[in-house]
Amino acid sequence: MSTLSWTGETITILPEGRYDRQGLISWWDQNRVAGARVLVVGAGALGNEILKLLALTGIGHVMIYDIDKIELSNLSRTVLFRESDQGAFKAEVAAARLAELNPQIMAVGRNQNIVSQVGQGIFLWADIVICGLDNRLARMFVNSACAQTGRTWVDGAIEGLSGIVRVFDPRETACYECTMNKTDRMLVQERMSCAMLARDEINRGHVPTTAVSASLIAALEVQEAIKYLHGQPILYGEGVHINGIWGEFERIRYKRREDCLGHQFLGPILRLERGIADICLGELLELAETRLGDGATLELSRDVITSLTCPNCGFIENCGVVLGVLREADAVCPHCQTHRRVNFAGTVMRDGEVDLSLTPADIGIPPFDIVIARRSIESHEAWLFDGDANGVLGNLAGTFDATRFNATSSSAERVSRNGL
Repeated sequence: MSTLSWTGETITILPEGRYDRQGLISWWDQNRVAGARVLVVGAGALGNEILKLLALTGIGHVMIYDIDKIELSNLSRTVLFRESDQGAFKAEVAAARLAELNPQIMAVGRNQNIVSQVGQGIFLWADIVICGLDNRLARMFVNSACAQTGRTWVDGAIEGLSGIVRVFDPRETACYECTMNKTDRMLVQERMSCAMLARDEINRGHVPTTAVSASLIAALEVQEAIKYLHGQPILYGEGVHINGIWGEFERIRYKRREDCLGHQFLGPILRLERGIADICLGELLELAETRLGDGATLELSRDVITSLTCPNCGFIENCGVVLGVLREADAVCPHCQTHRRVNFAGTVMRDGEVDLSLTPADIGIPPFDIVIARRSIESHEAWLFDGDANGVLGNLAGTFDATRFNATSSSAERVSRNGL
């Protein structure tokens, strides 16, 4: 369709712009949409539909994470993939296809595990997070990261012809962990052995679903995100359950549990102007003591395995990976086949448990992550390894604005390193 322009003498037919139809919505701001930064976790059935809609809408900047490769069975539910893509990483192919759908947007795809390989700085980069995940553990991590960085996230799940869409702002509303029951938590624990290693045999199964249910749920997820970007009413702390068999929609309000551990907010995040490989743990600890006082410690964003010790032959192997990455088979001693003891840490202090000459990279902390310097519950600072931003964001690096990523302050302070 075209529009008419009258100059008094002639009538000129003007072609309609790419976004003119959605721009007819009274509150719609296409400049705001074009400037938005959206983190999408999962590029499967839901993720494909989410990404397609973001591209068509004109969302300007999209970061995609997914660890899986494309298989033939994916093609019945993934609009962005082709038979020739089999064996390629979903996130990378999806990012390339978005550029084909809409050359005006920028998208970067990373084949990395959101739980163990992605720094929390990516959540600070994003204006909103949309998930198309298929497991509880990843949702728990996203929920925690969004709580700590002050971000809102949209969750979607599908099964058969049914599905659910939920929006969480862990600082203000019920969070994902508030909705978990005993069965949910038991299923999370079943993924880990008693030694907190990933089980080698996990009955993952496959969730029955269709492209139709994926399209429906993803569309509602993106719609909530668009409303959020415009300050319109959204499902804060609520969900919509859709029974596709009977065509029934049920709106659910979740109760916020004040004893839930998923609501921790870090407050303003300070910039270290260093990457995870640019400073050793001892220097960071010294900085924490300088700023907060003697007795200060460093809290890591996630527990890391520092070493494996064989109780039989005494062989010690240094590791440096996030807890949960190492599998049970990896813990077997290569010399005597005894199951080794797992040594892990979530806090760094002057107790000899962690080698302070190592860097955060050496112990398994992912790039662009956040570390907390703490002396007490009330006395703490959160520091961002923003020196890694360019490498993590790639072509999107220019969209990381360090003066506005804090939800609670107008500028991001730089940590002083005087004396180091």
